[in-house]
Amino acid sequence: MTTQVPTTAVAEPPSYWSIVWGQFRKNITGVVAVYIILALLVLAVVAPLIASKVPLIWVSESGKLSFPLVHALLFNRNIYENGVDIFFNLVLLAAPLLWLANRLFVRSIKGHEVTRRRAAETNFQLGLAALLLVVFAGLLAIDPRSPTLDYRLLADSSQQFYLFPPLRIQFDDTLYGAEGPGIRHLLGQDGAGRDIFVRLLFGTRVSLAVGVIAVSIYVTIGTILGAVAGFFGGAWDLIVSRLIELLLCFPSFFLILTFIGFLEQPSIFWVMVIIGFTGWTGPARLVRAEFLRLRNLDFVTAARASGLTDTRIIFRHVLPNALGPILVTATFGVASSVIVESSLSFLGFGDPTLPSWGRILAYGRDTSDEAMMLIAGVAIFVTVSAFNLAGEGLRDALDPRLRK
Repeated sequence: MTTQVPTTAVAEPPSYWSIVWGQFRKNITGVVAVYIILALLVLAVVAPLIASKVPLIWVSESGKLSFPLVHALLFNRNIYENGVDIFFNLVLLAAPLLWLANRLFVRSIKGHEVTRRRAAETNFQLGLAALLLVVFAGLLAIDPRSPTLDYRLLADSSQQFYLFPPLRIQFDDTLYGAEGPGIRHLLGQDGAGRDIFVRLLFGTRVSLAVGVIAVSIYVTIGTILGAVAGFFGGAWDLIVSRLIELLLCFPSFFLILTFIGFLEQPSIFWVMVIIGFTGWTGPARLVRAEFLRLRNLDFVTAARASGLTDTRIIFRHVLPNALGPILVTATFGVASSVIVESSLSFLGFGDPTLPSWGRILAYGRDTSDEAMMLIAGVAIFVTVSAFNLAGEGLRDALDPRLRK
């Protein structure tokens, strides 16, 4: 008779990022900052569900049911015409589907080996992000426009069923004239009759979009150039280092002003691109230093001995070990980009069609509206402080010497 030895379930080893998050959670200010950032992101995504002149549900007099806002979010440039709004509207509609797809995929690979499962999850999530960007590019390539009905007037003059967002106004509407704070206009209206709260709400989209996209551009450029300089050295290092020193001779803000000065009509796209192409020197220096430290370690030597190509060694073996400092500098970079965009808008060099916090601040100054200036200034201060505090917390969490 054989006795069976009971087997105990082996606990799944924590991933590197779960260890980092466990350390990060000990930093109370960092955690609060992350929740503030998440709250700003949620507000930016759901802004049309809070304020829109297009109803969520509309039943015509003939009894036909329609969802005008869902159609307008992506397929009516007469209402949402800029790329920032289109991207956040796409995220609003696609986020539930992407979350469901990810959950189903995670369940389907639940029994696989830990390392393979984590790699498959990462690749699948990157694929979903790439799909979202492809759909977004396709939406930008088309220009669908539909007649814009005055649903507010129709709702007041008819008895059919409808459901509007809580605030029936767009950020650029001047329908009701100037009013003080109240139920209809939470923070009042500016001298042009535009709702200040709604402009601040949609201004969150502008600040987050500029920060994230501009930082993505210059982190990508800086990572590639810094990796090439640090890994290969020699002439590559000399060229990249001299180029960095050349750009550092010019103050970045004035360099941005110079480039924008050549544009006939500044747009949010060019603001993001110019910030991205002038801010890559910091990440490049950081990545170069990391690669100089890592390129002579044993795991790189083993990878070379295995016959792997330089490209594979750089992006599959060395770069993942340098991601921590890159993420920290990217977090601080978002805060800097928000300040730069707000400063450009405050000086009149931003996109005049968007409700930037800097433009709201400038309008308050021009009209001597101290309350408007205070509100816009607080929004900028809170956002920048949240990203800086989150960056400091992430920097401490990534430092193994501070782990307990």
